[in-house]
Amino acid sequence: MIETPYLLFLGDAPDSLAAKVAQGIKDWRPENARGQLRLEGCKADLRLPDMTIAQAVEAGVKTLVIGVANRGGVISPMWKSVLLEALDAGLDIASGLHNLLRDEADLAEKAKATGRTLHDVRVPSVRYPIANGKKRTGKRVLAVGTDCSVGKMYTGLCVEKAMLARGRKATFRATGQTGILITGDGVPLDAVVADFMAGAIEYLTPDNEADHWDIIEGQGSLFHASYSGVTMALVHGGQPDALILCHEPNRPHMRGLPDYTLPSLEDVRDVALRLARVVNPVCQVVGVSLNTSALSDEEALALCKETEDRLGLATIDPFRHGAEKLADALDAL
Repeated sequence: MIETPYLLFLGDAPDSLAAKVAQGIKDWRPENARGQLRLEGCKADLRLPDMTIAQAVEAGVKTLVIGVANRGGVISPMWKSVLLEALDAGLDIASGLHNLLRDEADLAEKAKATGRTLHDVRVPSVRYPIANGKKRTGKRVLAVGTDCSVGKMYTGLCVEKAMLARGRKATFRATGQTGILITGDGVPLDAVVADFMAGAIEYLTPDNEADHWDIIEGQGSLFHASYSGVTMALVHGGQPDALILCHEPNRPHMRGLPDYTLPSLEDVRDVALRLARVVNPVCQVVGVSLNTSALSDEEALALCKETEDRLGLATIDPFRHGAEKLADALDAL
């Protein structure tokens, strides 16, 4: 178990999206987010108290969490002095990066010498099977996006909250580092060997009661040249009964791919549904989740209405306005 509370390390994050791991913990487990530590040049700010390592220890922090999700998931050399200082001060370190803490010789040596623990969240703990495509009992919904980091995890957590509030049986199934750090369980899907990714999602969402919803955390995008493979595994391994489209308006290009524009919601709807029906012929697209964080209240509501009228699908920003519309759409299936 990762000890709480946390000091959220933002490093030199170039923008708020790069600190999405820390932001997710702050939004969904605020009781665990004691403070933030930022290096010079960091452009992210969680509006938490800025702390040094010494101040964090004095405040009762137990674990420094690397809250940055950079391209390639690497541990920057410029972070090392902070990480070593944290271990010396008696803190554990948790990370969801591809570049494992345990593989950094200086960190591993320091952790051993100080008796501290390095938590690598992005390490599969199960030998997952190859997917068999057999129909499972229970119901499943998957968020699919126009791009990376558009709010698929937030959508899933908001839908779970709304479903549980109305007495429905629902479980958020984490498939990435942030979701695992928030819920304490899940599959680090993009670290699973490719042949076993879909099987890992079958394992994560087994047979269940007929009226139980597994709410599967989405990853990547079918239209993203870098990360479409993990999305495809979610679609086929999840065998979703329902899809929720996720989008952030006004992005100039795909995240990390300046030469690629975002697909339309109509394109995502049609492609994702066609692929989902390979494994579940009755799958339906039930709603749209818009990330309107950069818009005013009036602009957000207007965009939701325009999108709902255009697509004929329940549309809302579930983090801003609540996920009742999306829960209603699932109840209607």
